[in-house]
Amino acid sequence: MLEALGERLGAIFARLGSRGRLTEADVNDVAREVRVALLEADVNLAVAKEFVNAVKERAVGADVLASLTPAQSVIKIVYDELVALMGGAEARLQFSDAPPTVIMLVGLQGSGKTTHAGKLALRLKEQGRRSLLVAADVYRPAAIAQLQTLGKQIDVPVFTDASNDPVAIAKRGTDEARRLGIATVIVDTAGRLQIDEQLMIELERIKAATAPKEVLFVADAMTGQEATNVAKGFDARLGITGVILTKMDGDARGGAALSIFRTTGAPIKFVGTGEKLSALEPFHPDRLASRILGMGDVLTLIEKTQGLYSVEAAAELEAKFRKNEFTLDDFLAQLRQVRKMGSMTDILKMIPGMSKALPKEFEIPEKDVNRVEAIICSMTRLERRRPEVLNASRRRRIARGSGTQVADVNRLVKQFEDARKMMKQFGGKKFRLPPMPGAAVR
Repeated sequence: MLEALGERLGAIFARLGSRGRLTEADVNDVAREVRVALLEADVNLAVAKEFVNAVKERAVGADVLASLTPAQSVIKIVYDELVALMGGAEARLQFSDAPPTVIMLVGLQGSGKTTHAGKLALRLKEQGRRSLLVAADVYRPAAIAQLQTLGKQIDVPVFTDASNDPVAIAKRGTDEARRLGIATVIVDTAGRLQIDEQLMIELERIKAATAPKEVLFVADAMTGQEATNVAKGFDARLGITGVILTKMDGDARGGAALSIFRTTGAPIKFVGTGEKLSALEPFHPDRLASRILGMGDVLTLIEKTQGLYSVEAAAELEAKFRKNEFTLDDFLAQLRQVRKMGSMTDILKMIPGMSKALPKEFEIPEKDVNRVEAIICSMTRLERRRPEVLNASRRRRIARGSGTQVADVNRLVKQFEDARKMMKQFGGKKFRLPPMPGAAVR
């Protein structure tokens, strides 16, 4: 997502870097190319024009034209304007002073409302907030059953009602949450293939009956600029307070992420980054701007890491590194932990400069990771602790057991030994996970 835009902008800035000074004509050329890049990324025409004018106005200032590093100055301006374009700062959920806080999810059919109702409930649960999911979509076949299944998976109650009236269901669900002392109500509403008057009237009645603190528009990022147009329609009738952008891990061009705030005034609050129920992340405009410009996303990487490692686990791992006691069992455990963070390729691209250093089509296939896991799982406990005992016959047995070749086993063992030697060289150095300001330690 947005990789093509990043590549286009990177090529533009690379050409700027070869110039000693910038002229106003150079700035105009850059502005024109940036505008084309944005339009190719499916950014709304009016938004692209406004963005380019803002960059151009700042870039023709005396400080930039006289700068000894004009490319870096322009990159900084583009970064600042990208952040502003997407809302400026993280927009958090708002909660009512008197519970329950009602969160109403709206959007077209197929945008992922039901799934993201479950994802949002899980995220709130992990933060210590109890939620009640309310199944108010009585039209889509199996919508209620789907929400009930999600509720069981994350151990969150789901309110259903025999009534076919979505307004009554939403109201009774809210009353039930108040009676049970549940802090948050998430209302899953119906959608249509397109906006129609009947749907909007129903949603307006649900809003009037439940007085939601948040009306979140769930938008499919794969629909590109059309998601922006639909968001405007929902905002005009319901006054949406935020956006959940789904399928951000897909191959859409990214125009919705760059257009939706400027056209509706509603900030993106969350992005769906995968199929797992845990794959919901808060939206940080500054971090996405960094990734678009190839600067990496270290803060998100740190947060993902801290979600998996406690201080005690990190200290234990550090001790093993220093004493050269890191085994294949430990390596397998770390591999499984890292896989919880998402795609290996995506993780690497969060490291500053790595997205430019990696080949364009770079990908770590999931089957390669599975192969490594299968090889280690085919070893005995002794072989995992002491790889030096792996003679030819043992390696042939492991290859047969894992469905791989002896060469694959040899390669893994060599890479592990090389890594262990490198760890030993760093034995006197401290291994620490960087702390996040205000982050809770698990």
